[in-house]
Amino acid sequence: MIHHESHAMRLLLFFLALGTALHAAPPNIVYILADDLGYGDVHALNPERCKIATPQLDRLAGQGMTFTDAHSGSSVCTPTRYGLLTGRYAWRSRLQSGVLGDYVEPLIAADRLTVPALLKQHGYHTAIIGKWHLGYTVEGGEKTAKKKKGSGEGAPLGAVTHDGPVSRGFDQFFGFHHARMMKSVFENDRVTLIVEPVDMLPLLAAKASQHIRERAKTGQPFFLYLPLNSPHTPIVPSKAWQGKSGLGDYADFVMETDWAVGEVLAALDTAGIAENTLVIFTSDNGCSPAAGTSKLEKQGHHASGPHRGYKADIWDGGHRVPFFVRWPAKVKAGSKSMQPVCHVDLMATCAELLGVKLPANAGEDSVSLLPALSGAADTTRTIVHHSINGRFALREGRWKLCLCPGSGGWGKPGDAEAAKAGLPETQLYDLSTDIAETKNLSAEHPQVVAKLTQQLQTLITAGRSTPGEKQANDAEIVVFKNNKAKAAKE
Repeated sequence: MIHHESHAMRLLLFFLALGTALHAAPPNIVYILADDLGYGDVHALNPERCKIATPQLDRLAGQGMTFTDAHSGSSVCTPTRYGLLTGRYAWRSRLQSGVLGDYVEPLIAADRLTVPALLKQHGYHTAIIGKWHLGYTVEGGEKTAKKKKGSGEGAPLGAVTHDGPVSRGFDQFFGFHHARMMKSVFENDRVTLIVEPVDMLPLLAAKASQHIRERAKTGQPFFLYLPLNSPHTPIVPSKAWQGKSGLGDYADFVMETDWAVGEVLAALDTAGIAENTLVIFTSDNGCSPAAGTSKLEKQGHHASGPHRGYKADIWDGGHRVPFFVRWPAKVKAGSKSMQPVCHVDLMATCAELLGVKLPANAGEDSVSLLPALSGAADTTRTIVHHSINGRFALREGRWKLCLCPGSGGWGKPGDAEAAKAGLPETQLYDLSTDIAETKNLSAEHPQVVAKLTQQLQTLITAGRSTPGEKQANDAEIVVFKNNKAKAAKE
C-alpha cells in the first residue's frame, strides 16, 4: 500500500509541476527522425551485437528515457511520417500499401489537423528541416515529374510548390521531398539550392543547429521536426566519415548520423535551452536490407538486434525502432520504459502538454506519452502494425497477431512463398517468451487469434483506436488481402 501511495504521489507531483512549468514556459520540442536506422544500430540498445559506435545516441539515452518497445506506424517511410504528424494511422488514408512516388498530391488532407498546426495555434514557431515524403506538387521547369529512377534529381532551381509543408502547419521548410529527389532543396515553397546527396546530412545538421540558435534568441517556444536523410540509400557518408567504422559505408553513415544528432544537442546546450527542451529521437522504420545486412551480420553486427526481419516486414525488425526522450526539466535521466508506444503518439502528447482537448476528427490513434515519461507503470496498449505490402499485425500485451503467412514485405519467406509452402494464414507470437518471433502459436491459441482479429476489425470500423466519436476512414480497408469477403469497411 505504501508503495502505491508513494507512486501516486509522485505522479500527482509530476503533473502539478508540469502544469506550473507549462504556464510559465512551454517546452521547445525537437523531434529527430532518422531514416532506416535499425533498433540494433544503436549501441546502447544492442550492446552485445552492435559493432557500430554511437556515442551521441548512447549519451542521449543516458540523459533521458529509453522506450524499449517503440514502433513506427509502418515498416516503410511515407505512412510512418503521415502518422507521426497527424496522430492517425496512414492505412486509414488513400495509401493502403507502399510509399508515395515523386511530386504527387499531398497525402495529408488540407483540412486535417497536424502536430505543427496544433502547436502553432498555441504560440509555437514550427519548422521542418529535412525529408518530407508526404507529397506535394511542383510547378516550373521541364524536369518536374519524369525522372530516371534513382537519379537523385528533382525539380530545377526556381520550381514552386503551393501544397508543401508550409501549407500543412509549418512556418518554415528547408529540405527535400524524398531520396530519389534529394538534389532539389526547397526553402519554404521553392527550390533554391541544388546539392549532392553526400552533402545533405552535414547541411541538415548545420541548418538545424543554426535554427536552434536563432529561435533561442526569440524566447518563443518552437517545434523543430528534423527528419534526416540517413542512413537511408543513397548510402553516402561524407569524406570525414568514410572508413571510420571498419564495417563499410552503411556503418560509416550510421556514425555520421550519430554525429549529426550530437551537433543538434550541442546547439541546444550552447543556446542555453536544453533544460526545457523536449528532444525525441527515433527512426521511421527498421534497417533496410540495402544496408548489406547479410554482410554486416557476418561481421557480428545485427541491425535489428534480437528482432526478426528488416524494413518493409511485418515482423518487429520492420518497425520496432530506437526511441529516446530527453527533457531534463521533467524526465529522469537514465530511465527506461517498457510501455508500448508508437509514432502516432506525438499528437496526443502535444495536446496534453498544451492542456487542450483534440477535436474528434484529429489524432484518432494517438495516446499521450506524458504518463510514461512521468514514470507511471506500464499499461497494456493496442498497436496496429502495417507492412509495405499492406499486411496487418495487431499487438496487445504479450501477443502479436500477424494477418499474413509470411513477412508481409521483403523478408523471406514472402507471403506468396509462405502460402505456397502451406504455412498458416495467420501468425501468433508470444513476445514475452519469443521476442524473435520464431514459434507460430496460432494453432494452439485459436481463441486469441479470433479475439485479436475481431479487435482489429472493430477499431478499423470505428475509424479510430482511441475513445471518441466514430470517424470515417478515407478508403475501404481490406484486412486479409487475398480474401475480399473479409474486408473491413467503414
